[in-house]
Amino acid sequence: MNALLPTFDFNSMFVAPWTTALDTYGWMTLMAFLVTATCGLIGNYLILRRMALVGDAISHSVLPGLAGAYLLSGGLTLPAMIVGAVGAGLLTTFLIEFLHTRSRIKADAAIGITFCSLFALGVVLINVFASKVHLDAECVLYGELSYLSRGSHEIMPHQVSVMAVVAVIVALLVVCFYKELLLTSFDALLAGSQGFRPGMVHLMLMGTLSVVIVAAFESVGAILVIAMLILPGATAQLLSTRLPVCLWLSVLHAALCAVGGLHLSLILGCSMAACVVVAGAGLFGLAWTCSTIAQALQRKAALNAPVEA
Repeated sequence: MNALLPTFDFNSMFVAPWTTALDTYGWMTLMAFLVTATCGLIGNYLILRRMALVGDAISHSVLPGLAGAYLLSGGLTLPAMIVGAVGAGLLTTFLIEFLHTRSRIKADAAIGITFCSLFALGVVLINVFASKVHLDAECVLYGELSYLSRGSHEIMPHQVSVMAVVAVIVALLVVCFYKELLLTSFDALLAGSQGFRPGMVHLMLMGTLSVVIVAAFESVGAILVIAMLILPGATAQLLSTRLPVCLWLSVLHAALCAVGGLHLSLILGCSMAACVVVAGAGLFGLAWTCSTIAQALQRKAALNAPVEA
């Protein structure tokens, strides 16, 4: 067992990250929290719309968008990455809707066809233009929080500052367009009859999701971000049926995942990004257990309640 796991050292695994090594692990934890919280806010709406797999599709399809943005702009700057990602995200949404509405193909099959094809195209572009497109395929797929770096004149690592800006923008959009997102998520026809534009809200949500995925690439990668889009919202919606409560619970879930993932990665000696997802899955399991027990107690109480004449 000692050969599989690093020697347990309570001080280095639980104390040092918040004292002597805070400058390193503090930024990693903050980045994990920002990514998970931002994905969780958007993920709540994806789950309500029964579109969790669309988040999966877009997280994969932005890969050719990034490669294409470089080939067209000649550089892999942040504006080019955002434009390429948003374009790829909207293209993914259009292709899914087109295949689903213009043929007998079901929605799940349309999602699978679209994201597999676009993701494969992205892999081909990266391999063909590997000498020009400076994308670390392993980092794009799996991410690595330990890659965070801070310049001599920077207050915080640039990845954290970018993700913080994206997180604030997403939070503001959720607050400003809360009514529109709520109505279109529960009943698009009702929202349309009330003068809202469900199609425009949907495109705005998909575009925002694409930007979040790009900002999260370097830290958690395209694959792990899928779990972060689903786990916080799914966990929150097990515990409450009120959307505002679910949004706050998603943020709390993100904080617990970030801290738990850090310590789990130090205990196991592996990638923190993956451990954050494992911690999130553990919280989901705990929430599911509590929810199941609560429902069983409610059913038992209802059966034992006296029947009024």
